[in-house]
Amino acid sequence: MGSRSSIYAAIAAVLFLLTACPSVCRAQFKQEAFKQSYTDPSDTTATDSTQVMFSFKEYFGGLKHTRDARIGVVVGGSSVFIGGAQIYNRQYWKLPVIYGAIGAGVGGGLVYRRKWQQEGSEDFRRMSNWFFAGAGLAYWGALMDGTVNYRKDIPVQAGKATLYSLLLPGLGQAYNGEYWKIPIYYGCLLGSVHFYSVNRKNYLRYKWIYDQATNPDIQYDGPVQESTAKYYRDVYRRYRDYSVLAIAGFYLLQVIDANIFSYMRDFDLSDDIELSLSPAVITDTPAYSYDQYALSTGCRTGYPGTNSQGFGLRLGLTF
Repeated sequence: MGSRSSIYAAIAAVLFLLTACPSVCRAQFKQEAFKQSYTDPSDTTATDSTQVMFSFKEYFGGLKHTRDARIGVVVGGSSVFIGGAQIYNRQYWKLPVIYGAIGAGVGGGLVYRRKWQQEGSEDFRRMSNWFFAGAGLAYWGALMDGTVNYRKDIPVQAGKATLYSLLLPGLGQAYNGEYWKIPIYYGCLLGSVHFYSVNRKNYLRYKWIYDQATNPDIQYDGPVQESTAKYYRDVYRRYRDYSVLAIAGFYLLQVIDANIFSYMRDFDLSDDIELSLSPAVITDTPAYSYDQYALSTGCRTGYPGTNSQGFGLRLGLTF
């Protein structure tokens, strides 16, 4: 009974102190810590992440060379206005090469596609696909060329690393110097593609069996029953969809990885990590060093208009 009374008395004393004395809970930081910039001061294209991702004014102003444009805006606009990145990079001689290659590929593909539709020859269909593939390759090459030749005077660009991984998986990791990640991502991507191919093949197989078994116009006498075919058809269709999600997931993961680690490429983490804790007198003036923070709860001293003080703990972190 006596111990319980002492606990109640201690709680009452704490509540009295908290109500009698103005409570202070303050963490002191250097204001400059919230105004730091992690971009290269010479990079005039670096902007705050809260701004719009794409601006037509910025894009066409960059094409007219009246202002700088971010790499995402330049390459993103060039995905619609083909050749814009080459104009921004002042490599005008590449424009007829790009438009000639894309035009030849699309034109040849349309000509052979029409011949295939008229004559039904598989050779014409194959040639049409090759021409269309060539046009796509020329389009991809134009975007890659614009990314490679953008602002070579800036050594490390997060936007360039991101676009590299978007255009060719693993290239962003190579740009960041993290070559060991490339076989990991390609193993995951190729493994997902393999499972997609296997699951799709089995799905089509059991789908065909189920369609045959449920067709009233034919007499089905196969070894696989209708219910079994339906079950495996649904299972492999679900596995096929999971494989597609895995491909997309690993692709996006390596893009995000290239973006994040390009920002952290110059981040220096020392092995000398130190944490210290000591009593402190906290004032309203930011008189603490860059690596010291203070948190206090207790009585304040001082008069209105003067610097108030509090007693608490000082936390020092060095890394």
